[in-house]
Amino acid sequence: MKDCIVIIPTYNEKENIGNIIPYTLNLSERLEILVIEDGSPDGTADIVKGLMAQYPGRIHIIERSGKLGLGTAYITGFKWALQNNYQFIFEMDADFSHPPEKLIELLDACENKGAYMSVGSRYVKNGGVVNWPFNRLFLSLFASKYVRLVTGMRIKDTTAGFVCYRNETLKRIDFDKIKFVGYAFQIEMKFAVWLSEVKVIEVPIIFKDREAGTSKMNGSIIKEAMLGVLQMKIQAFKNKQNYLPPSISA
Repeated sequence: MKDCIVIIPTYNEKENIGNIIPYTLNLSERLEILVIEDGSPDGTADIVKGLMAQYPGRIHIIERSGKLGLGTAYITGFKWALQNNYQFIFEMDADFSHPPEKLIELLDACENKGAYMSVGSRYVKNGGVVNWPFNRLFLSLFASKYVRLVTGMRIKDTTAGFVCYRNETLKRIDFDKIKFVGYAFQIEMKFAVWLSEVKVIEVPIIFKDREAGTSKMNGSIIKEAMLGVLQMKIQAFKNKQNYLPPSISA
């Protein structure tokens, strides 16, 4: 079985991708990177390909035809990682808002502390956010509390996008049953793992707003999260094993 793969979705990330890849790979020889590139017109894919010769066998890219959604990008990455037998599978943004050095602590939580999923969390002790306007911070805090109230999850940072999964954790999820494609995908993945009643550890991180490039956050993403969480909970109440693949749930 292969070791660690960090999945990074990209769309117009030329300002960041050429820095985040070397920075991450230099943290540990165990880490590899899979870029899910959604047809960026700014040349992001060319930068990734240019780095491949410097890190033979450690950088991989899947190019898609256009912006198909964050959730579908990660699911594409998850399926590729499972097919290639990686033991630990990470989600991380390209823009340094997630501190790459925390990948090592996320890995330690899953490898040595019994977690089936570890979450880089802004809202646990020693975690936090910098460079965010008050309204965005308030909205994020409200969203996490709202999700916990509706779903019953005890994860503090329910919308976090900095995550490590064990191979066997993702194998317990039927990706065809994941409905969200935007940022609410992060909520649904945590809910799917939480329903399987396995150990989850939150690792404190300091989240920095991106310094380069443009945020993809918009009103439709927030609406999806607010309305979709209720539907997600209702469906799971009817069938607690909602996300298990047929081979497990049968």
